[in-house]
Amino acid sequence: MTDRARWLVPFALLAGMFPAAAQEQPSLAPYQMVRSLQTLQDRIAAGDHAALPMQNKLLELIDGRLRDAPDDAFTEKRNVRAALVYGMSGGNPATLTSILRRPTLSNEDRKLGRGVLGYLSGDIEAAQAALADVDPRTLTPELGAFLALVKGSVSTSGNETAALAFFDYARLLGPGTLVEEAALRRSLAIEASLGMTDRFFLASEQYVRRFLRSPYASQFADSFVTGILALHKTLDYAAIDRIAAMLDADQRQVIYLRLARRAAIEGLTELSAFASSRARDGLPADAPDARSKLYSSLSVLTSENIEDVAA
Repeated sequence: MTDRARWLVPFALLAGMFPAAAQEQPSLAPYQMVRSLQTLQDRIAAGDHAALPMQNKLLELIDGRLRDAPDDAFTEKRNVRAALVYGMSGGNPATLTSILRRPTLSNEDRKLGRGVLGYLSGDIEAAQAALADVDPRTLTPELGAFLALVKGSVSTSGNETAALAFFDYARLLGPGTLVEEAALRRSLAIEASLGMTDRFFLASEQYVRRFLRSPYASQFADSFVTGILALHKTLDYAAIDRIAAMLDADQRQVIYLRLARRAAIEGLTELSAFASSRARDGLPADAPDARSKLYSSLSVLTSENIEDVAA
């Protein structure tokens, strides 16, 4: 059993099922509690939606523990870095702000904290300035993965290649985690904008294989469809079918219907007709889908046969 999993069993289950009793247990160090949180979030990334309520309770307990921790607790480097990970894991920014005021923190940790807070508050310039000379690869994997994700996310327009490199670092440093899940999703838009068709479909396939049951999979579906539209001049429709074949019947229909609708709106008649046809595949003959018929009809509006369009 890994160190992270070892801390999950005695603490996260207690926190999720018996929160009042958990408060009475001997205090765990902040870094131990945050490891439990990370393990729980790994389960969520793998599709364990039942862990979501437990995550909220655990965040609440960690928040209280960090606020009540004495100053000397943050002479321990692991506790400081754990507080940063907590902030990037859905924690309370106000708690992180209060920790950065502790007198025992080093200048380096304060700088990292300012970068994290800038990212959490949407102050992209502050995040970029604080993290400009930070190399995530030189930090512990748990913190480095998050900071690589942050640096990729706050990269400005024109730095798309650098952003992709940071997302790659995030995935390498945090395999199987919500960090990797987010890095894969966020890379799709950049790959599509840069015309990186092969890489776009490779990342899509990796996401479907590893994180299809993630609670954020609907965001992947949106990014996948948007990317296909951006790449419509260079893509092979067989690549779309290859990804769709990895989904169940309902998921495939959702993807193809979204694609058919968006393609029809954009005037991409060939792509709309393709997606509409695929959306109808597998449906019972006596239960046609009205949306796929509509989008298919929109794709032939330029036809010279007005009778076909009217029908």
